[in-house]
Amino acid sequence: MPASFKQLVKNEFIALLELKKSERLWHIPVLASLCVGIPLLIGLFFYRLDYGILASTGGMVILYLPSSASIAQRMITLVVCSFGLAFSFGVSIAASFNPYISALVLGVIAFAAHWVTRYFQMKPPGGFFFVMIAAIASSMQFDFNTIPTRIGLIVMSGMLTCVLAFFYSLYIIKKGKFTQDTTSLVTNPYTKLVESIIIGVVLAISLLASHLLKLEKPYWVPISCAAVMQGISLQHVWQRSIQRILGTFIGLGVAWVLLQLELTALTVCISIMLLQFIVEMLIVRHYGLAVILITPLTLFLAEAGSAMNADPNYLIATRLLDTVIGSVIGLLGGWFLHNQQVRESTERRIRKTRVAIWRRG
Repeated sequence: MPASFKQLVKNEFIALLELKKSERLWHIPVLASLCVGIPLLIGLFFYRLDYGILASTGGMVILYLPSSASIAQRMITLVVCSFGLAFSFGVSIAASFNPYISALVLGVIAFAAHWVTRYFQMKPPGGFFFVMIAAIASSMQFDFNTIPTRIGLIVMSGMLTCVLAFFYSLYIIKKGKFTQDTTSLVTNPYTKLVESIIIGVVLAISLLASHLLKLEKPYWVPISCAAVMQGISLQHVWQRSIQRILGTFIGLGVAWVLLQLELTALTVCISIMLLQFIVEMLIVRHYGLAVILITPLTLFLAEAGSAMNADPNYLIATRLLDTVIGSVIGLLGGWFLHNQQVRESTERRIRKTRVAIWRRG
């Protein structure tokens, strides 16, 4: 075995185990768990846990709170992102009546979410949660009469998150942990446009593939695909795909153990809040470790109510299969995304098309 290959394997193994340093305060994980947990507890109180679970996904917008910006910039960012989540959900659920249209809509949303977040150089999670909520909505049973209620739950959750973020911002100003910066724009729009097109096409294919394979929960495939494609390089995509599969495998084991317990609705809500806190503490330090807990977290959020009565063995097996399919598609999409020849060729075609349109006009 060549020494260079041995070193490559060694470096990959070290990268999988490396625990990165982070200056992230514990405030954001606590705030995230509250934004997700409060809608759950409200839904539980009114005996509509299903509404609480749906509203809790809107609370994920708190992860877009800028770490260093004026209070006005913070609130504008959250309000715009809250509207974006509600819009992504509303359009996707309206198109859920047809698998081909829903796949097309998801691709357009993924394209727009990536282009906008990259254009304004927004930090991770970037466009991920816009894609996640759109994928979930596209897989819901179409019922025109319930669409306004469902969108309203996402909007109200976003409003609650903005209120909590406002008081948190006042708190950090008082504690003197407040800094201010400005957002710069990306200088090469063609590169970001190409990236957005590739991501949109791949995610549309992933959702369509899950429908054609008649998977029970189609949204797991594009969510896994989007998570893997968030890698900043082809090597990072490869590492993420491995960490995603291994972390999911271990995480499903954790979820299987939890599903064996006689969990009450209140216990599930508290577990989700606790898992959300730990995930936000780990995600910036080690993606693979975070995925271990993301798996039972998303399983509870997506399957709460039905998961408690379902066969744990069947549930775990299907989720693992969905994750593997999504990760493989994401790995292939990542190759196209970070292949220099593909990007340059696509950029040239876009430039030529733009010139041709300009001349005809």
